[in-house]
Amino acid sequence: MELKHREITEQVVQAFYKVYQLLGHGFLEKVYENSLAIELRGRGLSVQQQAPISVLYDAQVVGEYFADLLVEGCVIVEIKAAQALTDEHFAQLINYLKATGTEVGLLLNFGPKPEIRRKVFETAKKKASGEEALRGDPRTAVRVRSPRAIRDSEGQDGADNANC
Repeated sequence: MELKHREITEQVVQAFYKVYQLLGHGFLEKVYENSLAIELRGRGLSVQQQAPISVLYDAQVVGEYFADLLVEGCVIVEIKAAQALTDEHFAQLINYLKATGTEVGLLLNFGPKPEIRRKVFETAKKKASGEEALRGDPRTAVRVRSPRAIRDSEGQDGADNANC
């Protein structure tokens, strides 16, 4: 059985272990986020740090979240620097996947013992057109800026990712 986005997640896992080997544990999450982004870009992957997720209720923003990394526009990576991963950490990743319609996520812990959890959230992938996609009832929808719109707004190469 072929894993969804296997090549991308393998690259992320290899990069995670390289960063962990060089830095060890004990730093803040941001240090690991920046280091992992550098390592992934060095491997030729597109990486967006702090990918925005907005939740709407009655057509108003009621919550804003930021996924640590969005790799190749189709894998969310959430980074922790904790003693151990908890159910709350995993729930956070699942909520990001649900909110964005992204199907694959990785939870990486740069704790005393390196930990990795992979989650596949099966969903009917909806193609976003324009800068934002509304999912469900527009009064209670989740608004997510499409990865292409984010790349375009940041002036990065905007080619669609064939991997997703």
